[in-house]
Amino acid sequence: MPRRQLHMTGAADSPLRAALRALRTELGLTADFPPDVLAEAADALRSPDLSDHRDATDLPLFTIDPPTSRDLDQALHLERRPHGFRVHYAIADTAAFVRPGGALDAEAHRRVTTLYFPDGKVPLHPAALSEGAASLLPGETRPAALWRIDLDPEGRPVSTEVSRALVRSRAKLDYAGAQRQIDAGTAEEPLALLRDIGLLREEQETVRGGISLDVPEQEIVERGGGYGLDYRAPLPADGWNAQISLLTGMAAARIMADSGTGILRTLPVAPDGAVTRLRRTAQALRIDWPHHVPYAEVVRSLDPRNTVHAAFLEECTTLLRGAGYTVFEHGDLPDPAVHAAVAALYTHCTAPLRRLVDRYAAELCLAATADREPPEWVLQALPGLPREMAEGTRRANTVERECVDLVEAALLQDRVGSAFDGFVIDVDDERPSVGTVHIEDPAIVARIESDSPLPLGERLRVRLTQADPGSAKVRFAPE
Repeated sequence: MPRRQLHMTGAADSPLRAALRALRTELGLTADFPPDVLAEAADALRSPDLSDHRDATDLPLFTIDPPTSRDLDQALHLERRPHGFRVHYAIADTAAFVRPGGALDAEAHRRVTTLYFPDGKVPLHPAALSEGAASLLPGETRPAALWRIDLDPEGRPVSTEVSRALVRSRAKLDYAGAQRQIDAGTAEEPLALLRDIGLLREEQETVRGGISLDVPEQEIVERGGGYGLDYRAPLPADGWNAQISLLTGMAAARIMADSGTGILRTLPVAPDGAVTRLRRTAQALRIDWPHHVPYAEVVRSLDPRNTVHAAFLEECTTLLRGAGYTVFEHGDLPDPAVHAAVAALYTHCTAPLRRLVDRYAAELCLAATADREPPEWVLQALPGLPREMAEGTRRANTVERECVDLVEAALLQDRVGSAFDGFVIDVDDERPSVGTVHIEDPAIVARIESDSPLPLGERLRVRLTQADPGSAKVRFAPE
């Protein structure tokens, strides 16, 4: 999923939407699927493979997603047990619809991930599947990989099972509505327990040295003929829900590690240079980071509703560079095997409607739990998945970067020549006259070029020299 969420409202014929359409054309991206893929998807929707699915439709699952989402990968049910908690987590079973080696499968391998734009998305699967027959929509019976994870009273997992099942979600909740119910004390126990379990899992994350980045979403809105930028800080319910996904990803990684075959999401510890750069950014933004205080502790102290903190959280995502997918066989775990931000073995398995690798991770876990060999089509594809996912991630990063450039240019195109207050948060080691400036209002991070060395970590009055959503990226210079 994207590091930086961008959404927009406004007229379909606005200049920014036109620029985004042109960007999709330039990048060769389209939401449309070839006829043979659509034909195969239609056949699969009429006769999915449900031969191994037990009936679990009596389990009162619910989903928590943004209000307009229809590609619902996960549904959950939480309950208190005599000695802890039980988490049921249903993950959409795309393998029930995607025939290995078919046109639909080949197209998924070509696309790799769903790509997100401020005004829409380029999906991994046709909407009839990802927003229809495979989506865990309320009131509909759907095939799923159903996880059952039992936790002790401190939130540590004590047992894990996963099997194929037919499930039926009872309700589609959004984050704001779920948060209101929990805060008001009106939530039924399965939802109310999201806070209890989420807080316990956050405590476990702290204990093991992990960190979650609460990077705010940004919404572009039309204002008086121009554009404005608003932040949506994550709610506590966002983080609690994310902890359930992390819990499942760690459980899946452990199952694969024990079985000897799998694919992990790995991230090496950030090099000293990257941490030093981030410390300079913190200093420039006036964020207190004593040398004896760990990075994770600083991040947990930040308020994503504060625009300066939000800018720093966005910069913190640079420490995630180097994340990748690593295949292992015959019990030979890679080195490093852990994901540094999760601080544990971890894999992606909870978003198969939007990410290719998750379908394969699910199959490996289902096979290991049933004490059988993984399907041949999984073993054949496994060695090539890291390269495919790396290419898909590179494409997603390009989309994100280009979208941010477009949005920032659209926000500022009528203000070329205007002056702004900012902080120099980074300077190029080779060219000290080139660096990065954080503008306070609107909250933008952009390139700055000067005729002399830039004052790293200092407040600076700067002038906007270019901003054109059609061609030129945002650039600043000292005033």
